[in-house]
Amino acid sequence: MKIGFIGLGNMARAIIGGMLRNGMAAAGDIIGSAKTERTRSEVESQLGIGIRESNLAVAEEAEVLVLAVKPQFLQEVIDEIKDGVKPGTLVISIAAGKTLAWLEQAFGREIKLVRCMPNTPALVGEGCTGVCVNGRVSQEETDYSVRLMESFGKASLVPESLMDVVGAVSGSSPAYVFMFIEAMADAAVAAGMPRTQAYEFAAQAVYGSAKLALESGRHPGALKDMVCSPGGTTIEGVRILEEKGMRGAVMDALLAAVEKSKKL
Repeated sequence: MKIGFIGLGNMARAIIGGMLRNGMAAAGDIIGSAKTERTRSEVESQLGIGIRESNLAVAEEAEVLVLAVKPQFLQEVIDEIKDGVKPGTLVISIAAGKTLAWLEQAFGREIKLVRCMPNTPALVGEGCTGVCVNGRVSQEETDYSVRLMESFGKASLVPESLMDVVGAVSGSSPAYVFMFIEAMADAAVAAGMPRTQAYEFAAQAVYGSAKLALESGRHPGALKDMVCSPGGTTIEGVRILEEKGMRGAVMDALLAAVEKSKKL
């Protein structure tokens, strides 16, 4: 089966890398195109996939076609390739905000469509991806799409009505987590710790906490309580975070991202 990628940026490379590592496809089964010669050459050298000079060439060959371009460029790309996409091709879009109905309208005909929302931790094999499909996608194709996204992390089927929420809670939130890591490291530096060490301690604390939450299955509130000894240092820090409105600020940020996604 020939799998094509239009767009070879970081997310496409993460998906391709996961497929190769997990044996979902061989490099010879994958083709791709990108806007610049530099990107095409880099990906060909790094991943060994087949490179095509045009998006249309990829669309014409692919049995599974991944549209890995930014939302603002998607209409232009679809206009370029829509006549070259074969009737049975499974088309997978990772563009935020572009609904299944929008995609079908852009193609101007009935087509098998999968919409996915991965996030940047996919770059290290720890992605979290929401997946939804239209009514023309078979169960076998749905299962394949989920397995493809699981090749670089976790993936789950969700109703399309929740895809904007997926984009906020997993797609946008890494930026907020990085801000949290940076803020903790800045505080450690202010207290005398060397910066490199501060980033390592802060990032590992976040990584370990997330792993504990996932693997223990315990409620985050219960895990928080485990750390908060009566009259101790942690509960004092929690008091300050509550005083400053941390929970409300995080909720407001994610809800703002949901609303922005709906307008893309």
